[in-house]
Amino acid sequence: MEVKIGVQYAPREIVLESGQTPEEVEKAVAEALSGKTELLTLVDDHGRKVLVPAGKLAYVELGEPTARKVGFSAL
Repeated sequence: MEVKIGVQYAPREIVLESGQTPEEVEKAVAEALSGKTELLTLVDDHGRKVLVPAGKLAYVELGEPTARKVGFSAL
């Protein structure tokens, strides 16, 4: 699933592909915004962790899974 995270005072958004379900991501965002945790922690498809301070979150956009593109071209 594609997740886009907007961070205050940052010119670009963070975009990652996560294997987490939309419900898991939504729960992590809700916990960060409610103050239960100080960081929004997500894991991407490659096992890397993305940590964003909860107080700096501008928005989180959840998208559909993107299919891998396989292309063939004639030379």
